[in-house]
Amino acid sequence: MGRLAASEAGVTAMDDPVERLRAICLALPEVTERPSHGEPSWFVRDRRQFVTLSDHHHGDAHLSFWCAAAPGVQDALVHEAPDRYFVPPYVGHRGWLGVFLDVPQDWDELEELVVDAYRLVAPRRLVDLLDTDGRTARAEN
Repeated sequence: MGRLAASEAGVTAMDDPVERLRAICLALPEVTERPSHGEPSWFVRDRRQFVTLSDHHHGDAHLSFWCAAAPGVQDALVHEAPDRYFVPPYVGHRGWLGVFLDVPQDWDELEELVVDAYRLVAPRRLVDLLDTDGRTARAEN
């Protein structure tokens, strides 16, 4: 069911994985959304990308997103759960993580991945805002 059909069928935004991802990203300080390579993408201060949607990219069979990830995270998650995570094209060699959205997922875990991606690219002052807003500080490598 496409996103338009889902909204017409009374499916709430939180049932739509794209809307749920969008809400998580836009809740972070000074995040903007704009298309990049034809897909919705999220940037810190409209400059540094930390998440991009992949809506069946170049005929791919999956709806997914790609996000910045700390060293070792991509390898660990792809090895642990290849049915949920993958190495994305173009940015996978830089450690970015691919996350399937058309399979069952733990949205608390996905929110952590998005927040961690934000922390990797955001300036220190914005990361500090997360910590003062009650989000748990994460250990940095």
